[in-house]
Amino acid sequence: MTEEIKMPTKYDPQSIEKGRYEWWLEGKFFEAKPESGKAPYTIVIPPPNVTGKLHLGHAWDTTLQDILVRMKRMQGYDALWLPGMDHAGIATQAKVEQKLRSEGKSRYDLGREKFLEETWKWKDEYASHIREQWAKLGLGLDYSRERFTLDEGLSKAVREVFVKLYEKGLIYRGEYIINWDPATKTALSDIEVIYKDIQGAFYHMRYPLADGTGSIEIATTRPETMLGDTAVAVHPKDDRYKHLIGKTVKLPITGREIPIVADDYVDMEFGSGAVKITPAHDPNDFEIGNRHNLERVLVMNEDGTMNDRAGKYEGMDRFECRKQIVKDLQEMGVLFKIEDHMHSVGHSERSGAVVEPYLSTQWFVKMGPLAEEAVNLQKEEGKVNFVPERFEKTYMNWMENIRDWCISRQLWWGHRIPAWYHNESGEIYVGHEAPADEENWKQDEDVLDTWFSSALWPFSTLGWPDTESEDFKRYYPTDALVTGYDIIFFWVSRMIFQGLEFTDQRPFKDVLIHGLVRDSEGRKMSKSLGNGVDPMDMIEKYGADSLRYFLSTGSSPGQDLRFSYEKVESVWNFANKIWNASRFALMNMEGMTYSEIDLSGKKSVADAWILTRLNETIDLVTKLADKYEFGEVGRVLYNFIWDDFCDWYIEMAKLPLYGEDEDAKKMTRSVLAYVLDQTMRLLHPFMPFITEEIWQHLPHEGESIAVAAWPTVDASLTDEAKASDMKLLTDIIRAVRNIRAEVQTPMSKKVPMYISAKDDATLSVLEENKAYIERFCNPEPLTLGVTVEAPAKSMSAVVSGAELFMPLEGLIDKDAEIARLEKELEKWAKEVKLVQGKLSNERFVSKAPEAVVAEERKKEQDYLEKHATVEKRLNELKSL
Repeated sequence: MTEEIKMPTKYDPQSIEKGRYEWWLEGKFFEAKPESGKAPYTIVIPPPNVTGKLHLGHAWDTTLQDILVRMKRMQGYDALWLPGMDHAGIATQAKVEQKLRSEGKSRYDLGREKFLEETWKWKDEYASHIREQWAKLGLGLDYSRERFTLDEGLSKAVREVFVKLYEKGLIYRGEYIINWDPATKTALSDIEVIYKDIQGAFYHMRYPLADGTGSIEIATTRPETMLGDTAVAVHPKDDRYKHLIGKTVKLPITGREIPIVADDYVDMEFGSGAVKITPAHDPNDFEIGNRHNLERVLVMNEDGTMNDRAGKYEGMDRFECRKQIVKDLQEMGVLFKIEDHMHSVGHSERSGAVVEPYLSTQWFVKMGPLAEEAVNLQKEEGKVNFVPERFEKTYMNWMENIRDWCISRQLWWGHRIPAWYHNESGEIYVGHEAPADEENWKQDEDVLDTWFSSALWPFSTLGWPDTESEDFKRYYPTDALVTGYDIIFFWVSRMIFQGLEFTDQRPFKDVLIHGLVRDSEGRKMSKSLGNGVDPMDMIEKYGADSLRYFLSTGSSPGQDLRFSYEKVESVWNFANKIWNASRFALMNMEGMTYSEIDLSGKKSVADAWILTRLNETIDLVTKLADKYEFGEVGRVLYNFIWDDFCDWYIEMAKLPLYGEDEDAKKMTRSVLAYVLDQTMRLLHPFMPFITEEIWQHLPHEGESIAVAAWPTVDASLTDEAKASDMKLLTDIIRAVRNIRAEVQTPMSKKVPMYISAKDDATLSVLEENKAYIERFCNPEPLTLGVTVEAPAKSMSAVVSGAELFMPLEGLIDKDAEIARLEKELEKWAKEVKLVQGKLSNERFVSKAPEAVVAEERKKEQDYLEKHATVEKRLNELKSL
């Protein structure tokens, strides 16, 4: 039952959003209910890093998920949206170390255990900030199942995966060239390296042959690494160097003799055709070194300074060493040319430092067999569906060309690698727990790459490796993953191959890919540009609903979104329009109960039309949402609410509401209550706060709109004939408004009006609904007929089924009206030509569905009639 209307006159998002989230949580409306017997629907949240505040990208990503989950819950599913956060190894450790530096300390001052205590404190603080932001956004998360990538259950899952992959030979330890971040002193995987074009140089040098017979020319962009050279390579078919293969050169500065080797890798056409080989500092050189059994000479420390193998340059920073070594080589006459060279240089995604290819002993995942399984899945019916489909190609290209994954990180914050080394024999033991005689073993100091645990997120969060876990059996595999295209490689691909390997199932049915939020000029948001937008500021100013609606409807799947303050403000205006329309409706149904809503009696043309439009809107919104076309859903809802419901129906409803016919009044109240209820339900996933507030004031059953049933089409309420009649009326009203505006005659001024209907049936409709024409056109007198003669010097308009005239003596400009009609005649001539062109196309007529062809024929008839009517009127005016 509705209560006394206490809705404020103005829409104030802050007051209606206050306390509502807590009310939802107390009602446990967001908690999954396995005992309900309903079909499950599952989404796991992409876990945000516990490193700071959520940004607009998070707000967009989570809003899309919330829309899906709220809609599915209303559609009768047992919907689970599982929340959680990621420990974010490098990022979080860097933040905590930065905090310690500001206090004049380092992690080494604290030691591992104390440092981890500090990091857990950081995690607890920032996790609570994130939950506050989730609440502000109104996210319908099931907190009873919240997870963290370092919690006990997930840690168990991580150990299980590591051990199983190791036992299968898919995890191994080896000395390889990896991406090394000298700033954070840790390994990086390939996809944690950002490549930037920077101005560098090619340094051309001559290495002297050891036998004194000449020299061989090489070029490098990193002269400091020459101290680690262990060979010079040439192509075996290069006639210039065949006679030198097997000889040695003396490495400048060090005087070390190194061999000249032949290898197919060398490009004869590039540079001099001879290249220096540094197996400890270049991935390609590493492979050449393996083929020729070359020594691996590492000349740098982990922090990017030169080590004792660098001789007199020991202790220098790598870039300082470069300057000094260039100077020394020039003085020796070895370096004879420096050539400017723009080249792509890897930078650490986290610290921004220039990444060093570095020889290191690390743990790796052997990707070949895992990637093959994931690639094969995409050839089957039960594949992962990418939305939009084009991103499947991006994913497949990555999986088909994947390299082994370096998973060890030289950090303290993270999942410690479950491997132990025997103090005496050096034997490696891998297991869930330390070996029994623990004092003789030392655990690996490193932790696992953050993405190693994140890759297990869809199933580890549901209880795996306990495959008998109720949640795992019920809610896995999940239904949809929503994420940005920037982490397809980092995360999506890894979840798929780990899901297949450990559960024999795809981890999710659909992957909805969105783009990045950019500023209004299309630039990426960044601290350096100062163009970032805090979603919490937007909520403070415009409310969560305005931000959510803008984010979710502002682009199509896969596309970037341009942020615009004006557009968020326009959504606020839309919400205000909804608020005012609802307030009007509620004031006219005060005291009405849910059981009093009765749509079975006689309906006005406006009643029948709005119910028909509601059915069309329900059908379209549901279909579009199922295809993740939220931008289109937004357009459909906006048009229905703003144009159909607010601008037309509510205005027309005032006639019966303020009239004397009690039956008509009762029906209008029922239609208002029903349409507003159904509309709030359709809008609820997008704007949860305002819809809940309005719904609570409406006659309703149930505790919350969050668990109310999703609207479905009620065919008994569709009346195409009445909808067509309404179109005639609205076309006439629009035409009159346009004519009045054109000659600057206000709607308050009464003017004569003549309507000539094309037949008796149309005339009957006009007569039956004369009250609407009188109310919205303000004619005096109103003349209706089938063959009404056009008055002299009048404005006219043609609508489907009728022609109207308004004699505006003294106001009309005959020449201007002729010019207007000539333009209109030209318009209808174009429309006729277009539709007839379509109908004369045999392929279209034979292949298009019958209904589509019929619709085009109907258009042709309508346009021909309009053309003929305008032409007739034009000729009449010209003859005056």
